[in-house]
Amino acid sequence: MDTDSDTPLQPAPLSVRNGPVDDDDSPLVNGNGKRKARSSLAKVNYHESDSDNVRSTKRQRKTVADDSDSDVPIKKRARLPPAASETAVAEDSDDDVPLNAKLANKRKVIEKDAEVEAKAIRANESKAKKPTPRKAVKDESDDEPLAGAKGRKRPINGTNGKSKSNGVKKEESDSDTPIMRKKAKTTTKPTPTKAKAKAKTEPASSTKKAPTKKAKKEESEDIADAVEEEEEEYRWWEAMKSDDSVKWRTLEHNGVLFPPPYEPLPKNVKLHYDGIPVNLHVDAEEVAGFFGAMLNSTHNVENPVFQKNFFNDFKDVLKRTGGAKDQQGNKVEIKEFSKLNFDKIFEYYQAKSEAKKARSKDEKAAEKAEKDQLEAPFMYCKWDGRKEKVGNFRVEPPGLFRGRGEHPKTGKVKLRVMPEQITINIGKDAQVPRPPEGHKWKAVQHDNKATWLAMWQENINGAYKYVMLGAQSTVKGQADLKKFEKARELKKHIDRIRKDYQRDLKAESMADRQRATAVYLIDKFALRAGNEKDAENEAETVGCCSLKYEHITLREPNIVIFDFLGKDSIRFYDEVNVDRQVFKNLRVFKKPPKKEGDDIFDRLTTSQLNKHLSSYMPGLTAKVFRTYNASWTMADLLNKLSGQVDKMTIAEKIKVYNDCNREVAILCNHKRTVGASHEAQMEKLGDRIKGLKYQVWRNKQMMLDLDPKLKKKKGAAFFELDADLDEAWIQEHQNFLVEEQRTKIQKKFEKDNQKLQENGEKIMPDKELKERLKSADDLAKKFKKENKTKKVEAEGKAPTVEKIEANIGKIEDRIKTLQLQAADRDGNKEVALGTSKINYIDPRLTVVFAKRYDVPIEKFFSKTLREKFHWAIKSVGEDESWEF
Repeated sequence: MDTDSDTPLQPAPLSVRNGPVDDDDSPLVNGNGKRKARSSLAKVNYHESDSDNVRSTKRQRKTVADDSDSDVPIKKRARLPPAASETAVAEDSDDDVPLNAKLANKRKVIEKDAEVEAKAIRANESKAKKPTPRKAVKDESDDEPLAGAKGRKRPINGTNGKSKSNGVKKEESDSDTPIMRKKAKTTTKPTPTKAKAKAKTEPASSTKKAPTKKAKKEESEDIADAVEEEEEEYRWWEAMKSDDSVKWRTLEHNGVLFPPPYEPLPKNVKLHYDGIPVNLHVDAEEVAGFFGAMLNSTHNVENPVFQKNFFNDFKDVLKRTGGAKDQQGNKVEIKEFSKLNFDKIFEYYQAKSEAKKARSKDEKAAEKAEKDQLEAPFMYCKWDGRKEKVGNFRVEPPGLFRGRGEHPKTGKVKLRVMPEQITINIGKDAQVPRPPEGHKWKAVQHDNKATWLAMWQENINGAYKYVMLGAQSTVKGQADLKKFEKARELKKHIDRIRKDYQRDLKAESMADRQRATAVYLIDKFALRAGNEKDAENEAETVGCCSLKYEHITLREPNIVIFDFLGKDSIRFYDEVNVDRQVFKNLRVFKKPPKKEGDDIFDRLTTSQLNKHLSSYMPGLTAKVFRTYNASWTMADLLNKLSGQVDKMTIAEKIKVYNDCNREVAILCNHKRTVGASHEAQMEKLGDRIKGLKYQVWRNKQMMLDLDPKLKKKKGAAFFELDADLDEAWIQEHQNFLVEEQRTKIQKKFEKDNQKLQENGEKIMPDKELKERLKSADDLAKKFKKENKTKKVEAEGKAPTVEKIEANIGKIEDRIKTLQLQAADRDGNKEVALGTSKINYIDPRLTVVFAKRYDVPIEKFFSKTLREKFHWAIKSVGEDESWEF
């Protein structure tokens, strides 16, 4: 039952999942908090006032009308203004408030900045569009969409009947394409230019297409070197097409690489059933091997669902292939999974794995060369005559499906994909890849509006698998650029969208109120819309619009608890503070007769929501908010660092950047559970820091060994042992250093002997190893003497106090760097920085930060990410003034 609570209204929006929730005994609107047992539902009373203050009972009944299946308007409350507490924001007054709460007010400031920015952009556009000459558009800001001549003639306040209240212009489909610099504007015909460059090596021709095709034919299968120089010059981001429905004109590739055929087990390796070794058909043996090879993956093989699904499929294969037989040829009925013994199979595959690891360097190199040669024809394709890397050209081998999260089909057999299941997409004039001997393709098509090269349907979920270009390809880069440009476009409209949904939270129509509540949750907490499917990359998942009754629990005064299976069947759990009106709306949406299994937003679908959002901006969908919020927040935080970063070290600049990234991840709800290895990693990092502090102490003792008078000059405190170190730890660390040296000596000895053996020379005797190990024994003796005398003799050639002081300075710099890394890593233990950085923060923001403050881009982007965001690095160039 909803009752007044002493629990203060928490600042919204923010997540309280990792922070304290006071007054745990405050009433749960859903009952007692145990989702499956809703015995308290009868006590829930949703017929209450829309205000937190005391109102009359009559007013309560009038305010929240019965929410039936029809769109009965909710009574207006125009004569009853909201109470002060309804719009108040609680203050985070002290350091005991969790980080999320402290960031809530910061988020409000960021949203206010966004509102100011949106108004300023529209004002500038209004001024810029009064004189209508076309050339004026070239000098406009990068923040505006490329709309062409038609776009410049459109009025700012559109008069489209249905969306008139939004006051937003009606733009065409090219609105999400960015305006490029003057340089880009002049580069309007990149393809003919390159065709002409190719044609220089060809006889003269009257058409442009002929030399292009001829040049393409001369660039045979050796794609890599022939067009490398040309590829570097193709700056597609400077010549984005307004109509990109046609993805390619010519396409050549070599199809897909199939996994190797199954190698049968040796005759002495058998599956055992009830203690009896059994003979299986090769197909059944392969399936048994799938399970036997992964016995060390206890997470899977001990899962009852995994076992059940595997056993059902295994029995089907046995039935199809004639079943199992004992050594005398008698049929063996396999009825119980518990009687199966895969140990012999596991031991066989483990031995193969160990043998593979024990191969010599030359054997590994030879095998890698053979593998590279096999894969080389499939790694690249020719896309409009350019070399483009193919992302996933290998057909997935057969095995057991694992799935993510608690997938109900985990353990089922993934069948071997045959050529007869695969459709090839290729250019009309290109040579069709040859299927394996004795097979044929399912189909060959020439769809130049599709970006996939091959496609098939897998047997587990019936999903289609696609061979696509790599993440660093032109096509993927264009998709990324469009995504971020669409987010940049949203910043011009975000203030009106937020103003409208805040107003509609109290709308008369239940449909409008549900839509406003859904947009609020999507905007503030980065919820996915639900049923919003990216056919190429995402599976259909539970999201905001598809939330069920049981997915939300409400706790007074304004806490909402989400608990559902989200993307990839991963559990999404979070506790968030929301505006009081949103809390009340959700309570109304859950009001009886609704029960478990019923939709929260029963008057709203994702398509309806996206149609509404597109009235503000062409192409705007719910998922654009995730990209916008992450990028805008990051941009705002980085801009506010101006003047604070210049004098910092590289490590400090990286730490500051990661701090901003962390705030983005928290504000945008990009969280993760603490990894099982986190504590061990932090302990290891702490030991490294302690080890360096021990080195500093030893070096200071060496200074005293050279000049005892320094103790008086610098003071005794300078030479004292660091407080983090004690004698027990020092003893343990010294033992570690001695053993580490022994291991290094032994590995070096084995490596030297291996080289001698490979060169046909005589290997060194064990006597040589014993001689080398004496240095480790000497180190142990030295530590023992130091511990006894409390003195450290100066080391190195011609040691001086100055040299040792310089060495101490270097070590202390390393300590500072490691301490920054430790603080950074600990701060990230519950925050997924990578999710924000890779998918939602415009990479150009990172590039600009790196250039502005002279930080190598390698510190922020790995090699893979530098290839993926090559367009961002090159498009920004040396321009440090670029803004999101």
